[in-house]
Amino acid sequence: MSICIVDTSVLCELLRVPGKHSREKPGEFIDEMERRIEAGETLLLPMTAILEAGNHIGQVGNGRERREAAERFVNQVRKALDGKSPFTPTPFFERDALARWLGEFPNWVQQSDIKGKRSGFGDLSIVEEWHRQRSLHPTRRVYIWTQDLRLKAYDSKP
Repeated sequence: MSICIVDTSVLCELLRVPGKHSREKPGEFIDEMERRIEAGETLLLPMTAILEAGNHIGQVGNGRERREAAERFVNQVRKALDGKSPFTPTPFFERDALARWLGEFPNWVQQSDIKGKRSGFGDLSIVEEWHRQRSLHPTRRVYIWTQDLRLKAYDSKP
């Protein structure tokens, strides 16, 4: 069974965050999530995705839409924290890990994907979670479910 790390781009789709989700295919991500659940995959919700999705919601211009998205967000994250969701939150950043990531960050921001898109500290922390999961589960597939080309490359097949 695979371990799926959910990126911010997918979490925003699942939560239907205004301005951050595809209006053309609103159910596509929910259908895909259901397929992953039926396949027995472990869906991990990184703290970075929680923080970034919350920031995106806070920037929604329409007050009613912002409130509705915030309520969906709180509901899903609370369920995940209480073990009543298909998502399992990852641990919050530990001091030593954060210090190590800071050392890697200057080189990280100099890289880009094939389209020239660069990424920041949030993406680095998701990649570091991917590495952590790979070391914890070397016989399982570990991948990042994302719309980001650079992060899609992180997919280990045992």
